[in-house]
Amino acid sequence: MSTTKKIAGAALAAALGVTTLSACGGGDAQDKTGASDAPKSKTVTLVSHDSFNVTDTVLKEFEQQSGYTVKVLKSGDAGAALNQEILTKGSPRGDVFFGVDNTLLSRALDNGIFTPYEAKGLGEVKPEYVLDKEHRVTPIDSGDICVNYDKAYFAEKKLAPPQTLDDLIKPEYKNLLVTENAATSSPGLGFLLASVGKYGDEGWKDYWSKLKANGVEVVDGWEQAYNERFSGSAGGKKAKGDRPLVVSYASSPPVEVLYGEPQPAEAPTGVSTGTCFRQIEFAGLLKGAKNEDGGKALVDFLVSKKFQEDMPLQMFVNPVTKDAVLPELFTKHGVVVEKPENVAPETIAKNREQWVKAWTSLVVK
Repeated sequence: MSTTKKIAGAALAAALGVTTLSACGGGDAQDKTGASDAPKSKTVTLVSHDSFNVTDTVLKEFEQQSGYTVKVLKSGDAGAALNQEILTKGSPRGDVFFGVDNTLLSRALDNGIFTPYEAKGLGEVKPEYVLDKEHRVTPIDSGDICVNYDKAYFAEKKLAPPQTLDDLIKPEYKNLLVTENAATSSPGLGFLLASVGKYGDEGWKDYWSKLKANGVEVVDGWEQAYNERFSGSAGGKKAKGDRPLVVSYASSPPVEVLYGEPQPAEAPTGVSTGTCFRQIEFAGLLKGAKNEDGGKALVDFLVSKKFQEDMPLQMFVNPVTKDAVLPELFTKHGVVVEKPENVAPETIAKNREQWVKAWTSLVVK
C-alpha cells in the first residue's frame, strides 16, 4: 500500500513499470581509484512503488554531478514492492528501496533487507521522522491521511464541517462519510490507525461500531472513494457522488486547484485536521546491492534540498528536512496538521493483522 502515499497527480504522471529516467552517464565505467581492475557500475537502480516521480531536470543535475545514471524499477503499491524485496533478500533487484512507510517499517527491518547507512544531510531531517536509530532507513517524505470535506455542500446546508474523529459519529453527519477498506487500501488502513491512535486498543472498536451506525460507507480503494463517491472532487462531481466527506490526504485540496479546469482561486475541498494519521516514507540501501556506492549517493540525493523541494508537486507529499521550502500551491491551499495521530511502527507490526481482521468483521461483514 502506498501513500503515499500520491493521489491524482501521481496517477496522471504514472509511467511504465521500469523507467530509465535519464541516459546521462550511461554504461559501465572503469574504477578510476586504482583500487580494482573490475569495472565499476555507473548505473544505480531505485526500486519503488508506482507513485515515485521526480522532475527530469532535478534528476539530470544529480546524474551530472554524481556520474551515475538512475534507473527506476516501479513495482506496484508499497506492500507489493516490499514483498518482492523480502523474497529476494540478499540478491536485490536494485540498490535502493524507496516507499516503505511507518505502517510496514517493522516488517522490512525485521526481515533484514537493508544495510545501515547514515545519509549525508541526515542532520537536516526533523528528528521526529527518524524512527530507526540504526539508520537502516532514511526518512524521505511525510503525508497526512485525513477526512476531506466538500465546502459547497456544507455551505449550502449551513452546517459546520466536522473537524475531529468524535465529530464524525454525531447525528448531523449521518450517511455523509465514505472511507476505503482497511484491508485493501493505504488510506483506509491509515484511517483505522488514526482511530487506534486516538482511542487505543480498547476503544477503537467501539468507535467504529458508532461510525457504522452513523452510516459510514466502505469501498475498496481511494480511486472509487474520492473520484466516484465524494461530491467535492472534480471526478466525484462528474460521477454524481453524494458523499460530502471522504478519507483522502491533507494534500488533496492543492491537487484539486492544480488540476482544476479552469483552475479555481480557492480549493473546493477542505481538511478535517483532527482526523489525521501521519504516514512517513523511507528509503534504504538494499543489502547485497550491486552498486553500494551509487546507492549511498542516491540516498543522499533523496534527502537533499533540491529533491526535497521538488517532491511536493511531483508526489504530493511533504518534505522532511528543516531547510526545504514548500511551493506556494501548498502554502496557499494546503493545511498544516499540528497533531496527527501516530502509532509506533513496532505496535503496528505486532497488531496490524488482527486489527484489520477485527475491523473487517465489525464494519464490512
